[in-house]
Amino acid sequence: MDDVTRRAVAAIDRETRSRLLATLTRRFGDLDLAEDALQDAITQAMTTWPTTGVPDIPDAWLTTTAKHRALDVVRRANVLTGKLARMHVEADRSPIPPDFLDPGERPDPAPIVDDRLGMFFACAHPVLRAEDRIALTLRFVAGLSTAEVAHALLLPVPTAQQRIVRAKKRIGALGVPFTPPRHGDLPDRLPGVLRVVYLLFAEGFARSTGDSHVDDDLTDEAIRLARILHRLLPCSETTGLLALLILTQARRPSRIDVDGRPVPLADQDRTRWERSLIAEGTSLAEQAASRPDAGPYAIQAAIAAVHAEAPTASATDWPQIAVLYRLLEAVDPGPVVRVGRAVAIGRAFGPQRGIAHLNGLADDPALDRYRPFHIARALTYVELDDHHAAAAAYRRALDLPGNRVEDGYLAESLAGLSL
Repeated sequence: MDDVTRRAVAAIDRETRSRLLATLTRRFGDLDLAEDALQDAITQAMTTWPTTGVPDIPDAWLTTTAKHRALDVVRRANVLTGKLARMHVEADRSPIPPDFLDPGERPDPAPIVDDRLGMFFACAHPVLRAEDRIALTLRFVAGLSTAEVAHALLLPVPTAQQRIVRAKKRIGALGVPFTPPRHGDLPDRLPGVLRVVYLLFAEGFARSTGDSHVDDDLTDEAIRLARILHRLLPCSETTGLLALLILTQARRPSRIDVDGRPVPLADQDRTRWERSLIAEGTSLAEQAASRPDAGPYAIQAAIAAVHAEAPTASATDWPQIAVLYRLLEAVDPGPVVRVGRAVAIGRAFGPQRGIAHLNGLADDPALDRYRPFHIARALTYVELDDHHAAAAAYRRALDLPGNRVEDGYLAESLAGLSL
């Protein structure tokens, strides 16, 4: 393989592969077939391009070659007629001869379109388990290998593989289409897609287990996916999600200390926040909020923008944040949102009101298993000088799963109380 070909093949990065795979999967409805065909096409390029030269549009060449490879497999399986009827392939391709035509003898086809929106919706389909949706999205939309998915989710490789295989089988058995839903179904389906990307970012922002508090690879991947989704389907909620993730990531340089321990928002050095991300995120948040279809992510982005615009922690407009949380609770009345509103009320109107709202949520079994809820109670009790109640809240937080760095931080906070 010559240097020109080597560089061209190396340019087929993860994003390119995921886009090509989405096109093939939409056409053939089979993730395994599409993946094998794409790999065959890349292998064919390594032997063909040194002779014929790198095509003007390598992506389109690979797509056409992979389509022929996939059709060849289908033909050998003696199911070509049924497959073609279901995939509607005949309408947009010319007949191929019985023997595979060397790709170098064909002219470059037209550029391909980006079919990843359909892949997003298939991988986040409600018929799949929540944990399987995340694994499948990382594998086929983000383009990670199974080993990389396992590493990102802190799973053994066989467990990650099992989730991916299980999801693929369910998609195949139920005939889940690799196309975006009809316009009328979009409002019901889009939140599931956004949720997958949000959960991916949240796991990287504060690991649920493991030795480190953050995972930059995971948060970066979530932002990259949010950018793709926003580009493919620009609307208030995709804009709001992207704004929220960017504004949150802007605080990354000051979120952990030199030892990797978490630094509370009030104690962070705001001069280290990334101003370019704040500018981009704030602009996106304003766009999301100005649209008539503004929803939960647009409101969360507005909350993040208020934090980002405050020059100091004491200058934060907590009354405005409390109002925004009230609006958010009206459209997304989940327990986590109620905790956020209670914290905002405490910051805006005093810890006594804050603890009253937090304690009013104490009977929710979901929140009893939510570590940040107990941390919020502990911090509020510390403000009230009730160290015994704070200690009880810290101990309950330590009983719940979390990463080891955060465990150490909570244990130190507990030990520092005057009991």
